[in-house]
Amino acid sequence: MSLTTASIPTATPVGAERPVADSRPDHPRGRRLRRLVRGGEGSAAWERPALLGLLAVTAVLYLWDLAASGWANSFYSAAVQAGSVNWEAFFYGSSDAANSITVDKPPASLWIMALSVRVFGLSSWSILVPEALMGVATVWLVYLIVRRAYSARAALLAGGVLAVTPVAALMFRFDNPDALLVLLLTLATYLTLRGIESGRIRWVIWAGVAVGFGFLTKQLQAFLILPVLAGVYLAAARVSWAKRFGHLLAALGAVIVAAGWWVAIVELVPAALRPYIGGSQTNSFLELTFGYNGFGRLTGDETGSVTGGGGGATGGGMWGATGILRLFENEIGGQITWLLPAALVLFVVALVLGRAAARTDTRRATLLLFGGWLIVTALAFSFMAGIFHAYYTVALAPALAGVVAIGASVAWGARETLWVRVLSALTMLGTAVWAWVLLDRANGWLPWLKVVVLIVALAASVLLLLPPRGRTLSGATVSAALIGALLAPTAYTLQTVTTAHTGSIVTAGPTVSGAMGGPGGGRGFGGVPAGGQAGGQGRAPAGGGQGGLAGAPGGGPGGSAGGNGAPANGGTNGGTNGGTNGGTRGGAGGMGGLLGSSTVSSQLSALLKTDAAKYTWVAAAIGSNSAAGYQLATQEAVMPIGGFNGSDPSPTLAQFKQYVAEGRIHYFIAGGVGQSNGGSNASSRIAGWVEANFTATTVGGVTVYDLTS
Repeated sequence: MSLTTASIPTATPVGAERPVADSRPDHPRGRRLRRLVRGGEGSAAWERPALLGLLAVTAVLYLWDLAASGWANSFYSAAVQAGSVNWEAFFYGSSDAANSITVDKPPASLWIMALSVRVFGLSSWSILVPEALMGVATVWLVYLIVRRAYSARAALLAGGVLAVTPVAALMFRFDNPDALLVLLLTLATYLTLRGIESGRIRWVIWAGVAVGFGFLTKQLQAFLILPVLAGVYLAAARVSWAKRFGHLLAALGAVIVAAGWWVAIVELVPAALRPYIGGSQTNSFLELTFGYNGFGRLTGDETGSVTGGGGGATGGGMWGATGILRLFENEIGGQITWLLPAALVLFVVALVLGRAAARTDTRRATLLLFGGWLIVTALAFSFMAGIFHAYYTVALAPALAGVVAIGASVAWGARETLWVRVLSALTMLGTAVWAWVLLDRANGWLPWLKVVVLIVALAASVLLLLPPRGRTLSGATVSAALIGALLAPTAYTLQTVTTAHTGSIVTAGPTVSGAMGGPGGGRGFGGVPAGGQAGGQGRAPAGGGQGGLAGAPGGGPGGSAGGNGAPANGGTNGGTNGGTNGGTRGGAGGMGGLLGSSTVSSQLSALLKTDAAKYTWVAAAIGSNSAAGYQLATQEAVMPIGGFNGSDPSPTLAQFKQYVAEGRIHYFIAGGVGQSNGGSNASSRIAGWVEANFTATTVGGVTVYDLTS
C-alpha cells in the first residue's frame, strides 16, 4: 500500500478550530462512522439503521420493567450476592459468602452477574441487566451469521424471530445460566462459520474457547453442539482434509483448556479448603458433571434429585413423557415450537434447492450449522429422561430463528417454481393451525387472536400460491406471511415481558392447563394437598411444608399460607413457608422451599441481623432456596443445609454439631425440603437433632431455634 500525503495527519495549529473529521466521508473515521450507521460497502442505505433499530427494540423488550421479577431465581441471586462480597465465593460459585456449599452448576454465569452487582450494588436490576444485554448480543450475532451469506432482509428476519421467541424473552430477563449458554453457543457458531470461510485455524480455536466457557456455564449441555460444529467444518472448510482434522484437534484442545482450568483447580484443591460441591454426593465436580448434571439427565438416574425421571422412551415420570412429540406438548409447545414445524420443512426445502452447491458453499454451511444445532438439541431434549424444564428450550431459539430465516429466504428466491409455492403456502397454513392449537391451550387468553392469525395466514397462503408479479404483490405477500407467522408468538412474548417471573421453574406466556411452570414457580408435583407435606424424610419434624396448589383450601393464589399444627411441631412454619415458598410474588403454588425462596418478615430479618458480625452464618436452613430468601433479605451468610434439594451431605450432622459448638451458627430456621431420590438424609438428621436439643420460638410466623442459647 502506497503512502500519500493525503494519508499523513497534520497537526492543528494552536487556537485553530479542529475540523470535524467524522463528517468527511473520505476520512478513515468518517468511513468507520458510515459503516456503523449504514453498513459496509455494497450495503443498502437502510440496512444498518434497520439493524440498529432491531437491536434497540430488542433492548427495550428485554429491559422493560426488568426489576418486576424481584430476585427471579433466588437460588442463583443468593449466589450472586455471595460472590459480590467474597472473592472465594465468586470463584467457586458458592451459595453463601461463608462458602459452605456451591450451587449445582459451574459459576461462569454467576461471575458476570456478581461483577455487575459489585459495580452497581445489589438489586434485582443489577443482577438481571447482564442477562438482557446477553439477549441483545445474541440477536446481533444471529444477524451477523445469516448476513455473511444471505441478504440483509434474511438476517433481520432471523434476528427478529429470535427476539420475539417467548422462551428467549423469558430467559434473557432471568438469572439462570441459560442466557450466557445461548450467547456462547451462538458465538461458537459464528466463529466456526468464519473458520469455514477462511480456512484459518484461529477461528475454530476461538470457537472451542466459546464452547469451553459454555461448559463452565451449564456443563455437558454445551457439548451438544460440538458434533455439529465439527461435522460442518469437516464438510465445508476451504482447506485440505489433513488441515481440517488438525484444526479440529486444536479446537478440541481449546475446549479442554477453556473448560478444564477451573475444573482442575476445584479438583486439586483439598476439600477442606474449598466449599462443598453442590449437587454431588461425594463432594466432586466430576461426579456432578457426569452424574446429576450429565448422563443422569439423559437416563433419569439422578441421585439426590427431587425425584425420578421420565422413564425412558415411553416416559411417564414427573418431567413428562419422553418421545419425538415431547416439545410440542403442554406448556413446552408455547415456549419454542410456534415455528418449529415450519423450520423443519424450510430446512429440507433449502437443502433440496441448494443441492448442486459446491462443497465449500457458505450458504449451505450456514444452513447446516443452524439446522444441525436445532435437530441435535431438539432430539436430546425430546428423549432425556431426567430433569427437564420447559425453559431449557431456549437453547433451540437461535438455531430455530436462523433456519426459519434462511429457509424462507431460499424458498422466496425460488418462488417461480410451482412446488416451492405450493409447499410454502401449506407451510404457512400449517403454522397458523399450530398457532391456533397453542393459543387454545392458554385457558381463554385473547380468544380472538387465533382467529386473526388464521385469517391472515389464509390470505398469505393464497398470495404465496400466486406466481411473482410486481413489487406491490410481493410486499403484500411478505407482510401477510410475517403477520400470520409472528403475531401469535409476539403476543406470547409481550405477555411474558409484562409479567413477573420468580422461582426455579418458570415458563413464558399465559397459564396453560396442566403446566408445571408458571410465573411463580409452577404447580406442586404429584398434586400436593393443601397445607403441604412434611419436609424431608425420617426425622424432619420441623415441618418444611411444600406449597399448596393455587386455589386449593389452605393454599390460595400465590401459594398463600396453609397447614395446621402448633408452631413447636412445625405446622405453622410448614404451612407458611410451604405455601409462600411455593409461589412468592404471585403465580401458581409450587414445591415449597425447593422452587421458591422464603418470604422474610421484618421481625425475622431484624432478628437475624442482630450481632451478625459475631457469627460465620447468621442462620442455617434446609435447602438452598429456603436459605436464599433469608440471605437476600439480610445480606448476611445463611447456610443452605443439603444444597438445592436438601439432599447433599453438606454439612454432616457431626460437622453441624461442631459448628454449633464453636458458636459459628446463630439460628436454625425450621422448614425446607429434605432427602430426595436416594440422596443423603443428613438434613433430616440435623433438623431432628436441633428440635430435640433447642427451644423453638416463632418469629413472623416462622419457627426459629437459637443455637447459642
